[in-house]
Amino acid sequence: MPDERSALEDRVVAAVRARRDDLVALTGALVALDTTARDAGAPPRAEAQLQRLLAARLAALGGEIDLWEPEPTGSGGRFVPPGLDFVGRPQLVARLAGDPGGRPAAAGPAAAPAPGDPAEDTSRGLLLTGHIDVVDVEPREQWDSDPFVLTERDGLLFGRGANDMKGGLAALVVALEGLRDAGVMLAGEVVFASVTDEESSGMGSWSVVQRFAERGLRPRAGLCAEPTGFEAWVACRGILKPRLTIPGRAGHSQQPQPDWRAGGAVNAIEKLLPVLREVGRINDEWRARPDQRHPFLAPGDIVPVLVDGGTWDVTYPAFCHLTLDCHYLPAQWHATQGADLVKAEIRQRIDAAAATDDWLAEHPIGWQWEWEVPPAEIAADHPLVTTVLESAAGLARPSRPGGLNSWHDAATFTLHGGIPTFSYGPGGMDTAHAVNECVAVDDLVDLAAIVAVTATRWCGVAGS
Repeated sequence: MPDERSALEDRVVAAVRARRDDLVALTGALVALDTTARDAGAPPRAEAQLQRLLAARLAALGGEIDLWEPEPTGSGGRFVPPGLDFVGRPQLVARLAGDPGGRPAAAGPAAAPAPGDPAEDTSRGLLLTGHIDVVDVEPREQWDSDPFVLTERDGLLFGRGANDMKGGLAALVVALEGLRDAGVMLAGEVVFASVTDEESSGMGSWSVVQRFAERGLRPRAGLCAEPTGFEAWVACRGILKPRLTIPGRAGHSQQPQPDWRAGGAVNAIEKLLPVLREVGRINDEWRARPDQRHPFLAPGDIVPVLVDGGTWDVTYPAFCHLTLDCHYLPAQWHATQGADLVKAEIRQRIDAAAATDDWLAEHPIGWQWEWEVPPAEIAADHPLVTTVLESAAGLARPSRPGGLNSWHDAATFTLHGGIPTFSYGPGGMDTAHAVNECVAVDDLVDLAAIVAVTATRWCGVAGS
């Protein structure tokens, strides 16, 4: 049912829509800056230039700018990959102070913390966030236009990052500028955070969460402008990346070999078969298990993604490495144990299947858990979620809760930052990471308007 807007909100929406051309121009400026995701050791690209561009826009709104390069990750840790530095890849946080003399923020338990709650003094705070990194443009020759030059065709903006998610970041900035143009001063604080490394390690949002903790900053709830098709992604799956080493025994591949018990060669690649069969059985079982059901997410699954083995083309391979991409539901994550129960189930099942092979029974598979990304979930009726959905309905953008079967930065703010955060943004996710990535101009304008209206309702308006 469409939500009625106030006269003030009508003024806000009109101010945002008047910035349509500016929104397109800002998206184009962001797309033009190459911020392709990196591996450890890769030199910086234009990350610092892009962050400075955003910082200047936010400073013009009165934002208190914090632009810094986090410390290197060193040897890493459970959730922290090793060997990353942030030289030339700063994170940006801008705090736009509110006027606490305004009316109360949106009603609901999350907007009205109990006395003594550490977030009580920031109960009107709103986090707006997004990532600046993008995937590579290859195969570049298949693009219909230069991926680093925003091109408009039939109401769509084409370019790498236009959809995922520089267009969304631009919409957040324009939403705040529209509030200023409409003469609106929010009662609560808005915290804007643009981060690096979402497409690779997730270390940008992790670094911002650490910065928040150091400075005692905790917005009450947050929105990440991923391209969700105007669904509120309130849940996402977690990810595990085990690397298995399957042992073999070297020998000349062009000579007959005795049984392995008599010293003969063993082909490690062939020993993948019991492992792969068990992966298939686990997936079949998980799809049918009641504990793998979720209203917005697919059941957990395991996908073999990388294989390498052997050293010479006339030698039995003495090893084979297999990397698995494992996904699991929020219910399988525990505050103290993390994903230990999921990891134990996967390993026990695969090890037991491998032990039915005589060679593998005596020469067990080696396991290395390379990294772990936790899932996250907030209530589908969280007050900020309902505020966004109601604001969208008033702009004829029917919206509903949903989920992401992959992972997004909202999970880090929710789980590690204590800030309930979900993703909400334009359509076009089907073109993300693809050739001819695009987003509709109308989607970005409506997103900016929805965020601006949401901010007035969530943060309250000074002088009301």
